[in-house]
Amino acid sequence: MKVVILCGGKGMRLREETEYKPKALVTIGDMPIIWHIMKTYAHHGYKDFILCLGYKGEMIKDYFLKFDESTNDLTLKLGAGPKEIIYHDKKKLIDGWNITFAETGLHANTGARIARIKEYIGNDENFFVTYGDAVADLNIKASLAFHKEKGKIATLSGVNYINPFGIIEPENGLVKRFKEKPQSRAFINGGFFVFNRKVFNYLSDADDCILEKTPLETLSAKGELAIYKHHNFWYCVDTMKHLEDLNEMYREGKKPWVVW
Repeated sequence: MKVVILCGGKGMRLREETEYKPKALVTIGDMPIIWHIMKTYAHHGYKDFILCLGYKGEMIKDYFLKFDESTNDLTLKLGAGPKEIIYHDKKKLIDGWNITFAETGLHANTGARIARIKEYIGNDENFFVTYGDAVADLNIKASLAFHKEKGKIATLSGVNYINPFGIIEPENGLVKRFKEKPQSRAFINGGFFVFNRKVFNYLSDADDCILEKTPLETLSAKGELAIYKHHNFWYCVDTMKHLEDLNEMYREGKKPWVVW
């Protein structure tokens, strides 16, 4: 079963990092966020990835093509014969992953990027889709089981968002209660989807096709969009502050998304 990762956007709100590299390669700890996302899926047994590339996509290709060389101690033997590389105590940071790099366009929106990788889904009835900028301790297998149980075309994972601001409860001109950055009881789109292949009937490969607009709105109106409720950890890297928060958590050893 394929895992489609949308990693072609420019990440304008993270310009301090994305001016020089794609958002998917910003690092949490010493590894890029896309690796953390892929490790989550791989932990649950899903290792067949399709990366929807766009902005600076060549850097993502280059990162994985040189992954073993850049993450391991090695000895390089050069001479008249073929080049030989000997790895020393090779780290199993990636094990058995199959990665398809799909150039889905510099200006394509999310729906268009998915439409353009249809051929790589093959004959699979269902496939996963996620963004390349959020980490979670989501139970991937449970979300798939829920999707199959509901029998709908699409399932999104709803998450409880942590309000970035403190909120107050006023009463008679006084602050009855103040809560610093509370977790909302409402659900937002957490960006971890399971789609039946019928979803392609609702997508267009035109650049302006936005998954979260007409496709999901239409599916919702037809009763074909289910929600898998995830109450545990989820965090999206949308700004430099979000990236700093995750790295601070990582340094302190608070890594709830690291389920592997």
